[in-house]
Amino acid sequence: MLKGKKISIIGGGKMGEVLAGGITAKKLVPAGDVSVTDVVQDRLAYLKNKYKVNVSGDNEKSARGADIIILAVKPQMMAEVLAPLAKVVDKTKLVISIAAGIPIGFIEGYLKKGARIVRVMPNTPALIGEGAAALAPGGTATEADLAIARSIFDSVGVTVIVKEDLMDAVTGLSGSGPAYAFIIIDALSDAGVLMGIPRDISLKLAAKTMLGAARLCLETGKHPGELRDMVTSPGGTTIAGIKALENGGLRAALINAVEAATLRSKELGKGK
Repeated sequence: MLKGKKISIIGGGKMGEVLAGGITAKKLVPAGDVSVTDVVQDRLAYLKNKYKVNVSGDNEKSARGADIIILAVKPQMMAEVLAPLAKVVDKTKLVISIAAGIPIGFIEGYLKKGARIVRVMPNTPALIGEGAAALAPGGTATEADLAIARSIFDSVGVTVIVKEDLMDAVTGLSGSGPAYAFIIIDALSDAGVLMGIPRDISLKLAAKTMLGAARLCLETGKHPGELRDMVTSPGGTTIAGIKALENGGLRAALINAVEAATLRSKELGKGK
């Protein structure tokens, strides 16, 4: 699918590096056909040495030679990055954006008419190949474009296709979700220490328990409520713990967190 394609990753931060690593590790294209840009020369040297990709401090030059351009920059930088790219990005190139909150229409406003755009919301577990990314195609993006974008993000996790009006909610759920999970793991680890378990053992048990529960949910296809009931005996320890969680408002707090992050994503899209 990507044979013969050249890829330019604009932005050599964490997600830019993750994508460069996934693309080259899965051999979607040769490392020599990938270019990564950044403003920090030490960062470029690191990326070139580790992944054997081409590097550049010139976004326009990198994009001009590419068939696929991945915008891996912070939302606040998008306008500054897009302005010079308008001269070289036309409908012959596929543009993939991973900037949180930035709508396709905003990007279209800077590029030439007919630009093919796919908006993506990945998350940080992509760092270890366990990412979850949602993709939304723009009006001129083709099925082939969507398939190309999906193959890139499948290299670092799993992908789903959604309508663009759901992307802010995806940002609030899976984009920000790893941070919520880290807080839960940290709290479980603290609880283990409180109950006398050594910190290193408690942290390992907490993290592995969360990982195992997630995999059980995905691999069995069972509803979380059904899986919960499998370990919840009448009058047992688990139901006592669940009652404490309900009294503490854990469920409502997580729902409120996703809502707050979704609303913030909408604000970012409006430049606030």
